[in-house]
Amino acid sequence: MLGYVIAEGRGAADRVLADVARHLHDDGWPLAGAVQVNSERGEMHPCDMDLHVLAADRIVRISQNLGSLAKGCRLDPSGLEQAVGMVEAALDATPIPRLLIVNKFGKQEIDGRGFRPVIGRAMAAGVPVLTAVNAANKPGFDGFALDLAEAVPLDFEAILGWCRRVAG
Repeated sequence: MLGYVIAEGRGAADRVLADVARHLHDDGWPLAGAVQVNSERGEMHPCDMDLHVLAADRIVRISQNLGSLAKGCRLDPSGLEQAVGMVEAALDATPIPRLLIVNKFGKQEIDGRGFRPVIGRAMAAGVPVLTAVNAANKPGFDGFALDLAEAVPLDFEAILGWCRRVAG
């Protein structure tokens, strides 16, 4: 099962997915995946983007500092791939994760990189996956997910309900 929320507003999905992950972890769920944590740096600088890798309990920086005037993508592909490797290792752990949470299905995943192979591997192993998708990337996500994805409202209780339903 592949559940997704539509990311609305800057950081909204990140905060809700992080809260859900924290709640499920506190309930004793073995989790794999990563949630995004943004750290504001002031008006003149874009935020720092980090991934909290759940099973490893590690933070990996995935943004590059390109300067305050830069307009291009700040994603650090090597940071992302480091986080992906840690998440992939968690799928081999014992106990098997009950759920894989991926901060977002973005441009890297649409292009076949990032967390895309991990999502496919988890689904093939019967591990449910929860992610966020922004409106611009929804067509690419739909091309990947086909008819296997289920929309979940961007609401803490609705997401918890979905997790409990699909991951028992």
